[in-house]
Amino acid sequence: MNILKDNFGRRFPYIRLSISDVCNFKCGYCLPDGYKINKADNRTFINTQEIGRLAKALSELGVSKIRLTGGEPTIRKDYLEIIKIIKKNSGIKKTVITTNGYKLNKIAKNLKDSGLDGINISIDSLNSKTFKQVTGHDRLHEILEGIQELQKLNFKNIKINAVLMKGINDSEKDFKEWSNFIKNNEIDFRYIELMQTGDNLDYFQKYHISANKFVDFLNNDKWIIQTFGKDAGPSKNFIKAEYKGKFGVIAPYSKDFCKSCNRLRITAKGDLRLCLFGDTGINIRHLMQKDDQIEELKDLILNQLNYKKESHYLEIGETGLNKNLSTIGG
Repeated sequence: MNILKDNFGRRFPYIRLSISDVCNFKCGYCLPDGYKINKADNRTFINTQEIGRLAKALSELGVSKIRLTGGEPTIRKDYLEIIKIIKKNSGIKKTVITTNGYKLNKIAKNLKDSGLDGINISIDSLNSKTFKQVTGHDRLHEILEGIQELQKLNFKNIKINAVLMKGINDSEKDFKEWSNFIKNNEIDFRYIELMQTGDNLDYFQKYHISANKFVDFLNNDKWIIQTFGKDAGPSKNFIKAEYKGKFGVIAPYSKDFCKSCNRLRITAKGDLRLCLFGDTGINIRHLMQKDDQIEELKDLILNQLNYKKESHYLEIGETGLNKNLSTIGG
């Protein structure tokens, strides 16, 4: 079986599939003015049949995990159907989702019943005032309620992500609040270092702080670094015996970050992107139209891996094709 492997020996069992560009939050680091339709690109989002064929092709290329992202994936009315199609027909072993948690308290049971294998929820602060300041929405309570609903339903593999921002959520008080939260909850919490994109330079310069600040807190607090599996994400995880949850750090500016890259991205309009911050992409949607195109689709994806670079070039300010992260799911 041909598997996804690049010229640097890296394998790609993990795909991040955006199913919508649209987001209903206004996070300062991504869409501070809210979602705006790109009038220059009138293509529709990939549909359920196309996603089913794509997932089958990816499975035959050795992909074991698909993460559904957005924008906000639960904005799509058929997001549960998409989960079920991937779970039922494709051969993909793990289907997970990243969400801002909008209406999570109302959709928790549907997510559990869909067969979903894991959920990542964006919560930049446990302080409701700070949460509203970052996202433009006063919805922290209903998101935390939704997490409780998932736990009552015995839903496993819950993760929380926060973007680390200087002067907003990077104090020792913030770190200790999350520490208390995961002590009694079987939930992994990860800080993601703020990343520069095409249109957030001012915000980046004002709020960026190295993830080392959180790593120093973890080291001083006697957390122990843990190894991760082949389809794990880019997080370096830390454990402590008496804690039910784990801490994690995603630090794209750290040395050798790209060496362990194991994922590719596909946008909501069917473009294959080899890197979150890459400057190349190709549309593969035309080969998702019929069942008998799957071999051709696999060949095109395999061939594209010849163009994957060894590293992103974020550290010198090259942010690639993306003006913001909503088009490619972060």
